[in-house]
Amino acid sequence: MAGAAFLSTAQAPALLGARGVAASPSVSSPARRHLHIQVYCKGNVEGIEAADHEEGLRFRRRDFIGGCVGTAIGLEFIEGSTKFTGVATAADLIERRQRSEFQSSIKDTLYTAIKAKPELVPSLLTLALNDAITYDKATKTGGANGSIRLEISRPENSGLSAALDLLTEAKKEIDSKSKGGPISFADLIQFAAQSALKRSFLDAAIAKCGGNEEKGRTLYSAYGSNGQWGLFDKTFGRTDTQEADPEGRVPNWSKASVQEMKDRFVAVGLGPRQLAVMSAFLGPDQAATEERLIADPDCRPWVEKYQRSRETVSRTDYEVDLITTLTKLSSLGQKINYEAYTYPKPKIDLGKLKL
Repeated sequence: MAGAAFLSTAQAPALLGARGVAASPSVSSPARRHLHIQVYCKGNVEGIEAADHEEGLRFRRRDFIGGCVGTAIGLEFIEGSTKFTGVATAADLIERRQRSEFQSSIKDTLYTAIKAKPELVPSLLTLALNDAITYDKATKTGGANGSIRLEISRPENSGLSAALDLLTEAKKEIDSKSKGGPISFADLIQFAAQSALKRSFLDAAIAKCGGNEEKGRTLYSAYGSNGQWGLFDKTFGRTDTQEADPEGRVPNWSKASVQEMKDRFVAVGLGPRQLAVMSAFLGPDQAATEERLIADPDCRPWVEKYQRSRETVSRTDYEVDLITTLTKLSSLGQKINYEAYTYPKPKIDLGKLKL
């Protein structure tokens, strides 16, 4: 197993209990309560009494290692608000930390790239939609598999090459920093859509504050939907296909009828509601797209709902439903590898530890 990181003081959101089950204490205020934890490491289970919030978590390394002689322990108590639930091992926690750090690096790179070329936001959204909506339920093929990089010359993908070029360049930077292998285009394309959406949400908040960026950021932090991305972020570890998906599965959104759009969304398990909320994904002019959708009786109530929501301070209905829809769409046809982008940690030499 991987190496150990011993922290003399740490604030643990979730700690391994007997049999490796993470114990998440219920805390309703920032102050931590006393709790009793147990660490299980293929040996004896040692009880450890945690100190209060002022002193954090303290335990003797001698006691900790005493029950794990001959075993290299990989364990990091991650400080913060993340809660680990269910069955976990020390290695699980390290892998989660590795994936989280890599994901943060991806988001930083994408944020910078999109900030430099904000005009590509609509194309990045359509790129993600067109990659994912090739999913075919009958054959379980297609979906968010990165195949669009092999399909960029098709008519329905006209105008998206600049967005793909942007991501290809960003991928070089991301891969150069990765310790766990290159990022798949399948992941990169969907996370670029997330970054593009966050950019549009922030821009909307700034606009509501009369263009004042500082006030807009404060508004978005206070009322925005940034906390709704949890499930999307966990869907991380898509695999690239090496073949293009069959032609004819993606409409040319600018030319397709509303009925054709609805049929395609229904075919992948979505419907008029999701079509309406994803109007920004269907072309560079969201208002023009919604003008077409609102003429359809199935789409009209949803288009009007989301238009009203965008007029509010929080924009909650629109943003939350859009995040939910993108999360579902971006997982179509994918079996997520939850060990992707992890890497071995150096083994600990127990003989060199000062006990």
